[in-house]
Amino acid sequence: MFQRRIFNKLSEAVQQFPAVVLTGPRQSGKTLLLREQFPTFTYINLEDPDTLLWAKSDPRALLARNKQGLIIDEAQCYPALFSYLQGYLDEAPKKPPVILSGSQNFLLVDNISQSLAGRVAIFEFLPLTYEEYMSDNTAPALSLWEFLYSGSYPRPYHESLDVKLWRNSYIRTYLERDVRSILNVRDLSQFQLFLKLCAGQHGQLLNLNNIARDCGVSFTTANKWIGLLEASYIVYRLQPYHNNYRKRLVKTPKLYFYDSGLVCQLLGIESADHLQMHAQRGEIFEGFVITEIVKHYFSKGERPPIYFWRDHTGLEVDCILDRALNPLAIEIKSTATATPDIMNGLRKWQAAAQYPADQCVVVYAGDQQQGFKEISLFPFQAFYKVLD
Repeated sequence: MFQRRIFNKLSEAVQQFPAVVLTGPRQSGKTLLLREQFPTFTYINLEDPDTLLWAKSDPRALLARNKQGLIIDEAQCYPALFSYLQGYLDEAPKKPPVILSGSQNFLLVDNISQSLAGRVAIFEFLPLTYEEYMSDNTAPALSLWEFLYSGSYPRPYHESLDVKLWRNSYIRTYLERDVRSILNVRDLSQFQLFLKLCAGQHGQLLNLNNIARDCGVSFTTANKWIGLLEASYIVYRLQPYHNNYRKRLVKTPKLYFYDSGLVCQLLGIESADHLQMHAQRGEIFEGFVITEIVKHYFSKGERPPIYFWRDHTGLEVDCILDRALNPLAIEIKSTATATPDIMNGLRKWQAAAQYPADQCVVVYAGDQQQGFKEISLFPFQAFYKVLD
């Protein structure tokens, strides 16, 4: 099994809180993690029709099964359960912990805010980081570009599945099913086109007006769809950093998919070699680094203090970590060759913003760590220690 970074923090939270919520995209490995990490807990899956019918008929009996701990998977399928759980926890807060898991974060959070505020620790769980993938010595050895093409969802690796076939099925069965059930999409072909157009803007400033126009829906509809994809942990909108460095700043977010494999599928990329030559190679590597940072903070139960900076002239920094004690500016380059030239953009920004050079780093697709005039260059495998 892959060694997931969230393991320790999740164990601590279960000991400290009466209830813990683990949410994330479908097939990110939530169920496997919980059942492996808490083998003595009673496991209940509310996506099973018979189990859901029983839970609705007698919710108190469901909660009464909590002897050594209780895992309720896909808890959003039964919203009324949260009200019963509130009373259950208030009656005897020292009972064994209850873990709620689900893949529709917007439904989970809405019910938590109404019923369980102050009683629950919330964790967001995404697919594998590259570091987590490499933690399994039995997994196939993949290069960076092979990993980016294959994607970070663990199931194809666990079961030796054809990644292209699995991703196509994932898009059709999970993404389209969830969207149709929640937003009542009538013309599925429009949503399929919407996904591909979003993939075309991966790593770029999000232009929803253009996407809405090209797939023939209103801006309001497109905004609802992008919100659903974000709440389902499929896409991430990286917000701009608004600290004024005497420049007119871009205020539009950038769009990233959490999983590079889904981007490859939607863009029609056929292999790792094709990816290395593709026009969006740079944006896909950039998105990989951005989401690795997001996963790092999620694994600690924290919101990532991550932004990008860009002014009206096009001067840009790919990532700014707005940390109180140790802020960091990160430039991301998909080249495997370490040359002083890849520092040029970051140096221009550092001079304009009067930002300390020792708080500027470049992450690139090579394998050598070095520095150029106080700005450090990190290979993608080593930048995790910068985050720590």
